Amino acid sequence: MGLQAWSRRVLTLALALLLAAAGLAHGRTVLELDLTRQPIPLADWGDAWLDATGETQIDHVSSDPAIPWQPTAQDAIYPLTTGKVLWIRFTVPPAPDRERWYLEVPYPSVNRATLYSRDPLDRWQPQHAGDTLPVADWPVPHRHPLLPLAVSAVHPRHYMLRVENPHSFSAPLTFVSESYLGRTEQRTSFVLGMYFGLAALALVLSVLGAASLRDRAYWLYAGSVALLALTQAAMTGLAGLHLWPRSPWWADVSPIVLPVLGVGVVQLFFAAVVSLADRSRRLNLLVTATGLLSIPVALAILWVEPSQRIKWMVPYIVVASHVGLGAVIWAARRGDRYAWWLLAGSLPVAIGAIFPLARTAGYIPVSFLTMYGMQIGIAVELPLLLVMLMLRSQARREQRRRVQGLDRIDPATGVLNAHVFHERLVRLIARSVRLKLRSAILLVDIVNLEQIRRDYDGEAAQELPLRVAGRLLKASREIDSVARLSDHRFGILLEGPLKADEVAEAAPRVVAQCLLPFKNRPIDWAAQVHVAQALIPMDGTDAVDLIARLEALLAGAPMDGKSAVFLLSRPHLPTGLVPATSPVTS
Repeated sequence: MGLQAWSRRVLTLALALLLAAAGLAHGRTVLELDLTRQPIPLADWGDAWLDATGETQIDHVSSDPAIPWQPTAQDAIYPLTTGKVLWIRFTVPPAPDRERWYLEVPYPSVNRATLYSRDPLDRWQPQHAGDTLPVADWPVPHRHPLLPLAVSAVHPRHYMLRVENPHSFSAPLTFVSESYLGRTEQRTSFVLGMYFGLAALALVLSVLGAASLRDRAYWLYAGSVALLALTQAAMTGLAGLHLWPRSPWWADVSPIVLPVLGVGVVQLFFAAVVSLADRSRRLNLLVTATGLLSIPVALAILWVEPSQRIKWMVPYIVVASHVGLGAVIWAARRGDRYAWWLLAGSLPVAIGAIFPLARTAGYIPVSFLTMYGMQIGIAVELPLLLVMLMLRSQARREQRRRVQGLDRIDPATGVLNAHVFHERLVRLIARSVRLKLRSAILLVDIVNLEQIRRDYDGEAAQELPLRVAGRLLKASREIDSVARLSDHRFGILLEGPLKADEVAEAAPRVVAQCLLPFKNRPIDWAAQVHVAQALIPMDGTDAVDLIARLEALLAGAPMDGKSAVFLLSRPHLPTGLVPATSPVTS
């Protein structure tokens, strides 16, 4: 019985140990380097300790039982600052060693991450990475720290990770194999390549637009695109890997400085697009001063203590963004046609910027949105703003062309004026004589303008010539010239060579077009016209004399006659002329 009692006690103790082990295993996730389930998070398999002094050495940390280690967590945010150090210890269980494994720290802006592992002599050997070190000197040059692990198929491996950063650290530590890393980097390169390709295209188009159109808004847009693209390159680690791999100081400060400068240029761009200087001098001064303030803020960031940098960056970006967007909303409410485009383009960027700013301030952990949320927003913004700039430039060119063409264009109808008509007639006569071409000139008189004024009102009489100008443009070809010679008279130059049937159809076609009813107007609100036509050079080669003869022909035309077309070339009088009083409908 004594032996049986002793056996029961042993079994009870063993069962208790098994239950305790089972409870421990259930409480902590077991790290398993499985090639089929990557990336593999550290989760709560490791232990973390925040060294407030930042001076504890690896030997003491690894051996001191009094250190209050706490389980790691995937979404933990560790309140690091200058002078503090985060220690994380973990053990890699035995795993197949046919592939190389890496500890991935997906946070390009971490100052320094040092991974300690024991060598065959049981000494701690460090591997360093982080943006305070040249990327070219990292164990594996990459966009973010990637630290090789020595995996054994037989024995577990113990590691200590030391993290230094001037602000909070929350990157989820993961384990990846070499093959998985190659596949994911191809996908990441594809996505980043699309973004930076779009940014490069927008930059080139904006520079070309600025050079050709001499538009200040294009230069500011180009500057904002360049700075925001460099900001994303710095925040994703591409800049440190490819642009400045030997400049750790700039790699460390660029993710803080470049966003400040980029936001400053964006404010100046907003003010230029909505013509804020013409709308409100005070508001323009406020927005301009806010944009220019980015320069001293950026200089201050370069020289302040690292943990104070975000205290300069975040408030400036928040305040400047509110000032700029507030000015755009103010302009939109006052009818600016391009302010709504700016708001539509800025909204996705503003939403995307919330995540990296909150991450930098230590409110949320590192995630996909903190890394790439702003890129997604900018990718939506770039084409919208580029289209807006093109529409704005087109409108400005048309307005400038309209102003510059006031001495050549009739401002009411948009057709040529009498002076330009005479110049073109002289050139047409010379060209027709030299090339032996048959061309034509038509003078068109609106003969019922006073009748329209009596039957309707003065506004209707003013509108009728505008409608007639449109009908004459429709009846002529692109190579022909249409001009307004007086309140009721128009002129048309038909470029040769003209065939006989084209000459015969020209004047009747004009009469028919003018008699067609106008939309939303009474049937009798139509233009009755007389057309005088001459052939060039058959009917004369002197421009002044030719116009005078045509005017005399129109002046002698009976108001109540049945003919609407009058020709200087009587032998070529076409048949079937349209009477002035004949209703012609489509």
